[in-house]
Amino acid sequence: MGRTFATAATCDKVKEKWLNDRVTELGSSRRRHKPLPLVCCSGRIEFSCNIGMENFGQLARLIPGEKAKSATMAPPGPGANRSKNVSANRKENHNLLSKIRKEYVNITFAKSLIFDPARLPLISLAILAAELVLNVFVVQNVRYTEIDWKAYMQECEGFLNGTTDYSQLRGETGPLVYPAGFVYIYSALYFLTSQGTNIRLAQYIFIGIYLLQLMLVMRLYCKSRKIPPYVMVITIFTSYRIHSIYVLRLFNDPIAVLFLYAALNAFIDGRWTLGSVMLSLGVSVKMNILLFAPAILLLFITNLGWMKTFLQLTVCALIQLILGAPFLLTYPWQYIKGSFDLGRVFEHKWTVNYRFLEPAIFESKVFHLALLALHLTLLVVFASPCYKYFQNYCRLRHLEIMLAPQIAAQNRVEKEKQVKKAKKPNKALPATQSSNGQGEEVLSADQEKFLKSFEKGIKKMSDNKQNVKTTTVEAEPTAAPNKFSIHFDRSTQLALLPIFLSNFIGIVCARSLHYQFYVWYFHSLPYLTWYTEYTNSLKFLLLLLLEFSWNTYPSTALSSLVLHTCHVVLLFGIGRKMFRRIPDLAQLNKAD
Repeated sequence: MGRTFATAATCDKVKEKWLNDRVTELGSSRRRHKPLPLVCCSGRIEFSCNIGMENFGQLARLIPGEKAKSATMAPPGPGANRSKNVSANRKENHNLLSKIRKEYVNITFAKSLIFDPARLPLISLAILAAELVLNVFVVQNVRYTEIDWKAYMQECEGFLNGTTDYSQLRGETGPLVYPAGFVYIYSALYFLTSQGTNIRLAQYIFIGIYLLQLMLVMRLYCKSRKIPPYVMVITIFTSYRIHSIYVLRLFNDPIAVLFLYAALNAFIDGRWTLGSVMLSLGVSVKMNILLFAPAILLLFITNLGWMKTFLQLTVCALIQLILGAPFLLTYPWQYIKGSFDLGRVFEHKWTVNYRFLEPAIFESKVFHLALLALHLTLLVVFASPCYKYFQNYCRLRHLEIMLAPQIAAQNRVEKEKQVKKAKKPNKALPATQSSNGQGEEVLSADQEKFLKSFEKGIKKMSDNKQNVKTTTVEAEPTAAPNKFSIHFDRSTQLALLPIFLSNFIGIVCARSLHYQFYVWYFHSLPYLTWYTEYTNSLKFLLLLLLEFSWNTYPSTALSSLVLHTCHVVLLFGIGRKMFRRIPDLAQLNKAD
């Protein structure tokens, strides 16, 4: 390729030749540019050659004793490096955005947010945020209805004035009938709300109680991965009665249920003593929490054994003694009779479930004893499958502890392989040996046999082939590639079902249900309903009819009959599936 070089002034021949050689070297692979002026000691030199902008600075530095100046551009400096860095950052950000769009902005991800139970943790955050806005809107725009709040304040005021005789603690709706925990909590609310006059502040406090309980409920559902997100969204947002009970009525039932769900979360996490404390606190607010007691007792026995079960029951009893001490030390009989009166007769005008009965039958002791006998019978009938569920829950939790070291070791090996592969191809380490040469634990033959037997049993219990993998070995959605992970928290299903069922049986056989009692089992209804093998249409119909029954005020014979019908259909669906799976549960027991 030819080059042109013309001098317009006198210049040293040697320097001219040297300069021409440098120009030729630097411009040999560049596109043509317009002539760039240079100034040297001997005069002005004009040249025309293929010199790139970045090479111009190099050329100037090659001329000894000369300073190159350009009339049209400056040599590249730190700004050029900054431009390159900015360009690289933009490219990196563009790649990240493209990856995010590819992974999350698509129909598949949108469908998973609606139907995949594994996405419930993400949806739960949105539910909590939306519920906060919704409840604030309700408080600001819906009129508060006075039912029991003033009576609660009057009962606590008597205690704060020094009265410890439960027979003397009364409100405008009747005597105090709740245990000591209720008295302490509502006494605190008495002070916080200016002796109960600041209703709006009390409503905001109950918004906090509702959101805290909802968070605990969603945590259990997220662990179990049983219910699709859209079911929780529809169920939670469409219940007028639940929002009314929490933020427009200020009943004590939500506080008792809050302690209950705190206890369940503690039990699932293996924090048994904390769970027992929370459970006993719930009972100290309202006795309906005892409806969960039969299943929780079985949970204690299967997971802890008889001795530790006795210790947990002792913890529960000590909490009751400590809370009730001011009353037990002064008027013990009045306290026990007033706060734990199992024979209390309810008024027929408030009943939700037996409006179709005559008041005489409704208040009959024979009727009450018949319901108690039915309650005990159902508990005995369901005791065997519930016990097997708890047994397998316990075994899966032990399996989780047993496999944790092997899973961690395998993940370390995979990580080391990836690091070495990124550097240069080396001979891979054995799967049972880490880089430090120390052997890691591996599954023994018995452990392998146990795991395979367990998986085989669970496969038979699965509804379809697609659910088999997610029931046994399931990677987290956010897990890194080649990372081993088993979602053992899904075994929570085996514990939650018997606990929710025990409470549900108690509600089915209750002598009377009042409107605020809906919170006792509302948040467990999606779980119980989706456990059945009914079609989704029938499941939603059951939830809709239950909501209809609880929203009919005053209750009618029709609404009560609809409520009982839904209860019977739901209980039948649960029982049919549980007893059908007893052989599969027995096979899992043999795997041990």
